[in-house]
Amino acid sequence: MKNIHLIVASSPWTQDGLRYRRHRLAEYLRAQDATKEVIWLCPSADDVAEDFTTLENGIKEWRIGDLSPHKIFRFARFVDYFYREKAERFLDQLHHMNGRFFLWYTFPGFPLLADLFPWEKIIYDCSDLWGAPISGRLSILMQMRRAVIGRAETRIIRGADQIYCTSDYLHRHVAGKLLSRDGARITTLENGVEYDWFNRSPRWIKPVLPEGFHGKVIGYLGGIKPKLDFQLVRAAALKQPDWLFLFIGPDNTEGHADFQSLLELENVLWTGPVAPEEVPDYMRLVDLGMMPYKASPYNAAVFPLKLFEFLAAGKPAVGVCLPSTRGYSEKGVYTSLESDDPDGFLQSCRQLLENSDAQDLIARRKAAARRKDWPHIFDQMTDFLNETKRPGLAEISR
Repeated sequence: MKNIHLIVASSPWTQDGLRYRRHRLAEYLRAQDATKEVIWLCPSADDVAEDFTTLENGIKEWRIGDLSPHKIFRFARFVDYFYREKAERFLDQLHHMNGRFFLWYTFPGFPLLADLFPWEKIIYDCSDLWGAPISGRLSILMQMRRAVIGRAETRIIRGADQIYCTSDYLHRHVAGKLLSRDGARITTLENGVEYDWFNRSPRWIKPVLPEGFHGKVIGYLGGIKPKLDFQLVRAAALKQPDWLFLFIGPDNTEGHADFQSLLELENVLWTGPVAPEEVPDYMRLVDLGMMPYKASPYNAAVFPLKLFEFLAAGKPAVGVCLPSTRGYSEKGVYTSLESDDPDGFLQSCRQLLENSDAQDLIARRKAAARRKDWPHIFDQMTDFLNETKRPGLAEISR
């Protein structure tokens, strides 16, 4: 009997225009010979017809409509009373399918699903500190939100057969929610990279750099969110006017004043979003990759997808307030900074740009990324599926 994988995701497949770990996992599972179906189950703020939609990649998507389109009502995704009937109608569809059913939580929504169906295995792939505000500001409303999400996540953790975390911070966070070593196994598996994507032949992209510009390009590629330290980048751009600070990706800041102020500088450029398959080609414009994050609990927990993308492209990179990446610091390859001091940031950039095109340094960057190719990571994750017996004791490993 073949496998049917249900992935509980935080949003519809194409909503952000970005490819996260959960997207790669779904496509990997879809490509396996033992897989019959991959189903992407997600909340949606829009009115939805309760039916499957088949995506271009063959994955089936089912959306559970929110209580209301307003963001304040998203708490209902984590409270059984508000989604139970919709979840039961969805599960009725699964009862008509034949296969071995695996439940993959990639965000802590709809925890009741775990109790309503005879799953072969339940897996929680934890890649974010979900209850922490991405902006770092903890208002009263955000404290309430954190409590609701925390309760839902605790239920998922305690009911899971296997848990994967993308950082040691998240590993400790998850382990702290276990009452005892009661059956969940926790393993840290950091984010990876589609290595071959970043080493394919160049393809044409529309010109985005200013005409006649020949200086250094310091680039950020990915979702532009309030977790980024726009004030740090602005201070650095003012001190280094001969460099271009390039942002490529969708603006999810909702008009954040610091980002708008940053864009007023002549040596700061935002291209807007690009298709995920074009990211490797835009990466070639960059001399140095930057990941300027704010100091916050949310950022302390994440492992950025961008690190190994920069390295796979042979580019040096600098990260700020990303403790999960410290172990990859290497001269000429990657620098991890704990301070938001613009002078220290610029000094690190200059050091990384020295001999940045040296072939031995490019080879070292690519070698670090090659070891993190996504298939290797997902092979480790899915080895667990072949176990015929649910584990009895928790195994906390790195």
